[in-house]
Amino acid sequence: MITVDAESFLVIAGASALAAFLGATLASRITVPVVVIEIVAGIILGPELLGLAEPDDFVEFFSSLGLGMLFFFAGYEIDFARVRGAPLRLAAFGWGISLALAYLLGGALAAAGVVLSLVFTGSALATTAIGTLIPILRDAGELRTRFGTYLLAAGAVGEFGPILLITLIFTTRSAVANALILVAFTALAVLTAVVAVRGMTRGWAMLERTLETSSQPAVRIAVVMVFALATLAASLGLDLLLGGFVAGVIARLALSGREVGVLESKLTAVGYGFLIPFFFITSGLKFELSALTEDPTKLLELPLFLALFLVVRGAPALFLYRRVLDRSDRLALALFSATQLPLVVAITTIAVDQGHMRPSTAASLVGAGILSTLIFPVLGLRVRGDRARAPTEATAATA
Repeated sequence: MITVDAESFLVIAGASALAAFLGATLASRITVPVVVIEIVAGIILGPELLGLAEPDDFVEFFSSLGLGMLFFFAGYEIDFARVRGAPLRLAAFGWGISLALAYLLGGALAAAGVVLSLVFTGSALATTAIGTLIPILRDAGELRTRFGTYLLAAGAVGEFGPILLITLIFTTRSAVANALILVAFTALAVLTAVVAVRGMTRGWAMLERTLETSSQPAVRIAVVMVFALATLAASLGLDLLLGGFVAGVIARLALSGREVGVLESKLTAVGYGFLIPFFFITSGLKFELSALTEDPTKLLELPLFLALFLVVRGAPALFLYRRVLDRSDRLALALFSATQLPLVVAITTIAVDQGHMRPSTAASLVGAGILSTLIFPVLGLRVRGDRARAPTEATAATA
């Protein structure tokens, strides 16, 4: 039976509201992603500093729901009709280069004794936090630009690729068993997508009429689909991130071509207004600050990993997109692509649990992820300047 720490739950809920207020207050002066405020709040309120809250089973449950919703939005924002062609090809090729660089650098760090496992460290270096970036990009008007098309494609591959790595590699089952289970999940997901698309074709008129009623069937169906696919993934031994991401993709396909502004607003309120902050604040509560402060030399790993994020995810963007983006846009793409956090938290948690990573290394990687989320998007937006709202860029590139 799960015991409920009502005080910790209240502190986290209060911290979520305070983070949103601080983010809105600071927006006129400096761009600080709310997720960074949430994680820092968790660190301050957590066991290692003020001790006002701790992640019990009840809090962890809501954190998992928030993580699933975060990856639902990551999948939902990927309009494959928009990113197909050059954006998706470049994104896939770029992530392949990033993965090779990550494992090469991870191997060098392992050989030097800095880390224990090149696989886990390298996989953490090769991610992109598109789910974290989406609210920042939406607020800046970047999602509707030509640049945004290439960024969405790069972020989708940079997030979905590592999810597959977690699914196929980071378990105790054989690779063949994992592949068979993944095929079974894919088949069930495709079946779900077909049913969802057909059902939406027939029932959208009814759902649209009820968007402003108290029953909210469209919102409830979307939430059920997220948790159903996440539960299916978990029951098959896959990661719930995969379930959330696929649910978002299916929702996008089912709603394609329909006016869904009201529905998206309601889903955003459920996700970003309640569940997703629990994941980031809980991540802050679990951040092992003492693992860094006990050995000052470990603090040097933090800027090292931050620089490696840029090398692994940023360098391919600077090189591959020379024919489609100008130099400043390539720099902005490199900075956004190097922004990492949720999957770094997930991968380092698995690695520490399995004994393949030191807690201090995990803390350095997560700390670097926090800094990347704080620094890189701000720099990326400054490099882009006012072009995010330029009408000439509103058409997606699909060449």
